Amino acid sequence: MEMILGWLHAVFPVDDNSRIGEARRHASELAHELAWDELERGRLALVVTELGSNLLRHAHRGRLLIAALPASGEIEVLSIDRGPGIANLDQCMGDGFSTGSTPGTGLGAVRRLAHSFDIHSSTPEGTVVVARLRNQRMPALRSRAIDIGAVSLAAPGETACGDAWAACLDGPRAAVMLADGLGHGPDAAMAALAATAVFRDEPFADPRAGLQQAHEALRSTRGVALARVQLDSTEQQIRSVGAGNVLVRVVSGDSDRTVLSQHGTLGLQIRRPEEVRTDWPPHAVVVLHTDGIEGRWTPQLIHPVLGHDPALVAAVLVRDHCRGRDDASVVVLRRRG
Repeated sequence: MEMILGWLHAVFPVDDNSRIGEARRHASELAHELAWDELERGRLALVVTELGSNLLRHAHRGRLLIAALPASGEIEVLSIDRGPGIANLDQCMGDGFSTGSTPGTGLGAVRRLAHSFDIHSSTPEGTVVVARLRNQRMPALRSRAIDIGAVSLAAPGETACGDAWAACLDGPRAAVMLADGLGHGPDAAMAALAATAVFRDEPFADPRAGLQQAHEALRSTRGVALARVQLDSTEQQIRSVGAGNVLVRVVSGDSDRTVLSQHGTLGLQIRRPEEVRTDWPPHAVVVLHTDGIEGRWTPQLIHPVLGHDPALVAAVLVRDHCRGRDDASVVVLRRRG
């Protein structure tokens, strides 16, 4: 089994050259903590600089989101903007095409430098890029039957995030938990992390029992809204249980199912947990998100990116539906292939 503890993205609005420098320094600090050598840190710096320069020169309301992914030892760089989009994406990805006087050669250089890369652009909505780099000396990553991606952001002005998520992958099975501590700031973060600790002990426990256990363990905290989901790609089924306003949706090209959770707050008051079983169509993604993301997004928003990296799906939802005044987290899972 592979346990994944959720990561938090640092956000750098790119409205000035100095913000690109800040993002580059932050990425370098993460690489230093992961014991990357100078060559690997240089590759990462080029990726951050190139993506940041693209945003500054060509995009509206561009942001870089950067996080270390502890489970894989990678550093993830997301580039998100609100337009105008790229009319000829193939040209921008070609060798020799540059955004100007930048150290690389455009998005093609980012794709070559990154261990994994994905991009989606539409006009006039904008562009989302996912680039992950890792220390080349590390062993190859284990193949997963289920891919997972996420974006998690602290509320504006906060360094602690009141949302927390975790996942456990075991062959064709996955278990995932997303918690939203009441309010935001350190106390909310403490409550959400306490829920994570309960999940880590028994990620594949009966969902109802796991929810009740978390409720008892969180009585000394301010409480959380929470969803626990178990997926099995061989049985094509999802088991879920939740309390509060963490939303779970199953979206494919021709279906959209919202999994309802009960009212209540873990640690304060909940009704008897009830499990919901939902079909998991072969090409559907499973989306969990806290109420920092508006709940009334249309499935057509993510139809063009259903086959993309799950982190790209999460980034599109954050770009278009983040409320911008609270912690916000999106977790996306899909079958590999």
